[in-house]
Amino acid sequence: MSGKPAARQGDMTQYGGPIVQGSAGVRIGAPTGVACSVCPGGMTSGNPVNPLLGAKVLPGETDLALPGPLPFILSRTYSSYRTRTPAPVGVFGPGWKAPSDIRLQLRDDALVLNDNGGRSIHFEPLLPGEAVYSRSESMWLVRGGKAAQPDGHTLARLWGALPPDIRLSPHLYLATNSAQGPWWILGWSERVPGAEDVLPAPLPPYRVLTGLADRFGRTLTYRREAAGDLAGEITGVTDGAGREFRLVLTTQAQRAEEARTSSLSSSDSSRPLSASPFPDTLPGTEYGPDRGIRLSAVWLMHDPAYPESLPGAPLARYTYTEAGELLAVYDRSNTQVRAFTYDAQHPGRMVAHRYAGRPEMRYRYDDTGRVVEQLNPAGLSYRYQYEQDRITVTDSLNRREVLHTEGGAGLKRVVKKELADGSVTHSGYDAAGRLTAQTDAAGRRTEYGLNVVSGDITDITTPDGRETKFYYNDGNQLTAVVSPDGLESRREYDEPGRLVSETSRSGETVRYRYDDAHSELPATTTDATGSTRQMTWSRYGQLLAFTDCSGYQTRYEYDRFGQMTAVHREEGISLYRHYDNRGRLTSVKDAQGRETQYEYNAAGDLTAVITPDGNRSETQYDAWGKAVSTTQGGLTRSMEYDAAGRVISLTNENGSHSDFSYDALDRLVQQGGFDGRTQRYHYDLTGKLTQSEDEGLVTLWYYDESDRITHRTVNGEPAEQWQYDDHGWLTDISHLSEGHRVAVHYGYDDKGRLTGERQTVENPETGELLWQHETTHAYNEQGLANRVTPDSLPPVEWLTYGSGYLAGMKLGDTPLLEYTRDRMHRETVRSFGSRAGSNAAYELTSTYTPAGQLQSQHLNSLVYDRDYGWNDNGDLVRISGPRQTREYGYSATGRLESVRTLAPDLDIRIPYATDPAGNRLPDPELHPDSTLTAWPDNRIAEDAHYVYHYDEYGRLTEKTDRIPTGVIRTDDERTHHYHYDSQHRLVFHTRIQHGEPLVESRYLYDPLGRRMAKRVWRRERDLTGWMSLSRKPEETWYGWDGDRLTTVQTDTTRIQTVYQPGSFTPLIRVETENGEREKAQRRSLAEKLQQEGSEDGHGVVFPAELVGLLDRLEGEIRANCVSSESRQWLAQCGLTVERLAAQIEPVYLPERKIHLYHCDHRGLPLALISEDGNTAWSAEYDEWGNQLNEENPHHLHQPYRLPGQQYDKESGLYYNRHRYYDPLQGRYITQDPIGLEGGMESVCVPAESGEWY
Repeated sequence: MSGKPAARQGDMTQYGGPIVQGSAGVRIGAPTGVACSVCPGGMTSGNPVNPLLGAKVLPGETDLALPGPLPFILSRTYSSYRTRTPAPVGVFGPGWKAPSDIRLQLRDDALVLNDNGGRSIHFEPLLPGEAVYSRSESMWLVRGGKAAQPDGHTLARLWGALPPDIRLSPHLYLATNSAQGPWWILGWSERVPGAEDVLPAPLPPYRVLTGLADRFGRTLTYRREAAGDLAGEITGVTDGAGREFRLVLTTQAQRAEEARTSSLSSSDSSRPLSASPFPDTLPGTEYGPDRGIRLSAVWLMHDPAYPESLPGAPLARYTYTEAGELLAVYDRSNTQVRAFTYDAQHPGRMVAHRYAGRPEMRYRYDDTGRVVEQLNPAGLSYRYQYEQDRITVTDSLNRREVLHTEGGAGLKRVVKKELADGSVTHSGYDAAGRLTAQTDAAGRRTEYGLNVVSGDITDITTPDGRETKFYYNDGNQLTAVVSPDGLESRREYDEPGRLVSETSRSGETVRYRYDDAHSELPATTTDATGSTRQMTWSRYGQLLAFTDCSGYQTRYEYDRFGQMTAVHREEGISLYRHYDNRGRLTSVKDAQGRETQYEYNAAGDLTAVITPDGNRSETQYDAWGKAVSTTQGGLTRSMEYDAAGRVISLTNENGSHSDFSYDALDRLVQQGGFDGRTQRYHYDLTGKLTQSEDEGLVTLWYYDESDRITHRTVNGEPAEQWQYDDHGWLTDISHLSEGHRVAVHYGYDDKGRLTGERQTVENPETGELLWQHETTHAYNEQGLANRVTPDSLPPVEWLTYGSGYLAGMKLGDTPLLEYTRDRMHRETVRSFGSRAGSNAAYELTSTYTPAGQLQSQHLNSLVYDRDYGWNDNGDLVRISGPRQTREYGYSATGRLESVRTLAPDLDIRIPYATDPAGNRLPDPELHPDSTLTAWPDNRIAEDAHYVYHYDEYGRLTEKTDRIPTGVIRTDDERTHHYHYDSQHRLVFHTRIQHGEPLVESRYLYDPLGRRMAKRVWRRERDLTGWMSLSRKPEETWYGWDGDRLTTVQTDTTRIQTVYQPGSFTPLIRVETENGEREKAQRRSLAEKLQQEGSEDGHGVVFPAELVGLLDRLEGEIRANCVSSESRQWLAQCGLTVERLAAQIEPVYLPERKIHLYHCDHRGLPLALISEDGNTAWSAEYDEWGNQLNEENPHHLHQPYRLPGQQYDKESGLYYNRHRYYDPLQGRYITQDPIGLEGGMESVCVPAESGEWY
């Protein structure tokens, strides 16, 4: 049998047309294009071993890679696997391969491609111009001798980009793994003919890599020696950017002579020699014939961009053992970065290796050369057991994984995997060894549809039957993705295959333009808004200048190694970066000379950061580079790991511990907090969380077949429920909160964008709707979310320029805000009022320091002017206003430790003391006798004001007035009690004195944890003269837009807030009295006609289509622009516009009070400014958000504090979306719901310099 495909690409059909797709898989006899083994680096275990081969592998280590087109990347790949048809040993010694180690053996009956991964891939002989594709290896092999490939051929464009002398030569072969290139050109090395050679000399029976060529006509050239001992070896490389490299090669004889010379010149040689003489030649090895030629060093000889500044040392250097094995690798600083040890009986078989500063990994082999054990002195070790079609991997924690295989050689694949917990997964493959299906441990199957020729994934079908489709062009480039919800993203390419447009799922398109046909990188991008950005690139493909849509430019500088050394932005802002001779970042300096320095250990781990003021933070690491401690300002946090590298213990600055446990699949199963709180987690076979235990709370999680969460229960009681539409988009979340059905509803447009969010609160027994709040979103034609309509308010429209920079804001048709921005697009002027602009009553001017920090905020009214001062570290150290100046002091850890207030006849300093973990301590000046130094469990038991009690979840449950020592107790202490639901949300609070409640409050939340309502009962005197809680509570309802509280409604008024886009800083306050809102309520035309449309007065119900049509008609009548289509429809119904207009209820515009929030640098409101520029409310605060004083002549309700916080008068707490903040303590009353992801201080706010301002 021939072993050929039934038809190959390039063969002619009976009708004379070329076969260009879909035929290479029909085999007659033995397959072609299949490797001798699976990829050496394709599947790895540990550090690393390929268990399918039983081989020690190092998939790829890069020693040199300078940026540029077709760069010269010098990397090494090792595999202890021995192929049956090996190529000669390469320049790194036996077992090692370099990118240039590609060799094609030309045989009468086969082509054998020895790739740079150590494999042999067999092809059938090719005719001139013929192409063959290996499905299993995803590789093309083409023989020259043809001017063009047929139209529509996958390689047609790439082939046409080759120089004619390469395309037309039948003696050249080319290989590529992508239709976008590059080509690997397989030719022969020129040699000087001998005196007796017959000319012309016959070509050798092999081809070697002579260069690379890309689709833009650029080439990388390997220069090979033509004569001498190094004949045929690469000694020079010219990359695609014109750099020239010299490769210094040595022969075994030269190394032997050097060793003898070295031993004679020094009796104490630093390089030990073996007991046996250093041989002048090397025998053949299991890895192929060996000429003994090795790469010694690589030098940069020419750099077009830096012709006069070439390195004075090699970029990389290598040493070898007496057997020619790679012994050590040195970087450009001459630092040894790698070391290797080999089996003395089997040259090239690696038995140990290590990285600089890391422990040595060791390996043991069996008699057949398979790795049976890898030994890690500071981590997991592994044992390997090989059986027929079965490999067992057992680690040092006695966890076992069993791999079941099918197929042989390059088609060997893992079809079944038994995991350490006993679960089993399955995989299916096609005849070319490509993945077609996966079955998870729960038996659910995911299928992958493949293009029969290219192997590209054409569709993915998940276990729930939902399908994702992928489409490609003739060059195998992805052109479209259709998601299961029907939305499509698209890409378009030009003739050379460059991306020219990209359209997102929601329809926004970005376009790319290139300078010429040879440009690989875009010169401009134009987004959906029509804004164009320009890019200038260096010859090495590095960004030199970026010009935004306003013409403002950012410039970049680099060193000869391609590392960024400077960034220059508009407004004079620059940043400079410096590196050591190993390429590690050592300092960053701004234009003012403020420098941050960095230090490293031998392994390259960052060990110290020195800030501009000289403060030093240090990190220590274990043997494998995992941080084990961090020290700053004399305070240390430490981490402990198990053998698998998993964190098992955290120790905070107080010495308290948080511990962690894991299951066999490395999933967290138990966590113990610093305060002893224990949480446990359970998972299903696919890894989804199904049960969590938090002390006495047991939560069960349920999912649908698409792995979307559907509902939860807590201690057997229903909790949240999730619902989805046919697209898979979330439409509803609901739960019960304090006996009320609370739900969130979402709406989307046909592009999947959120268009509305509605919150509802119902009485579950009667179904009565108690509260409803809806916010809608709209997008402009460019896809920007520029319009939001708050509940019962006119639309808020954001006016933008360029790609979305904020220029102004309108409420309905009324402009309220205008912004002026600098060349960095930072706000410099903000004007507010009905006369916003040059005549605005309120105008805020902001300036910035040369480092980009806020320098001043000045108003056209001096009372709120502020100037800011910063130290060299970038910490805020001073705020100066017309009335006073505040100066801030910090500890060595960066925590706020003092505030000094200066004013006429005033100079006072307030200290803030914390324990090492950041918990507040009694102020040392006010309580000099206090001996307290730390709260070990992060729970403050008492302070100057209160005594505190907590439950097992770390939640504050009781707070009682503290009676100072020596004070006579009168039993009039006030006690706060706090009660929570199963989600740790505060649902009930009461304050008691003399056993009687002074105030009680209850809180409702939606399923996302957002507060929907509160009810407050206060102690008052009743008609009989007794003091008791009020019968009717003060009721407040809340409405949300995402995570931002936008509506607060009381019994008398509604306050709505518009925020600065993308932030929690309030911007505009709109207050509407309830009486005005009631006047504005009206029926739509459709509602009125339905209610009054029947003769018996009972009303009618219109179809949805008719309601929509009437709504549109009402809008046209109100806008006085009735369309001809609507007039025609009215005429058919026997109606007129005038008659219908008389049915429309008039619109009443309620009177609204509009104010601007004037906020400080943190986003905390300092004043409410009316449209005429007057101050309607103002307040001052301390650094923790406590209100110090307030001026409120108009009795405005202004509850907002620090961004996201809302003041509750009844408790003194600040509600902060997920939990409550106590400003007196400077901490939250419950632990962070996201745990340690929010930081090690789960409740306290340490006011570090980078956080509080």
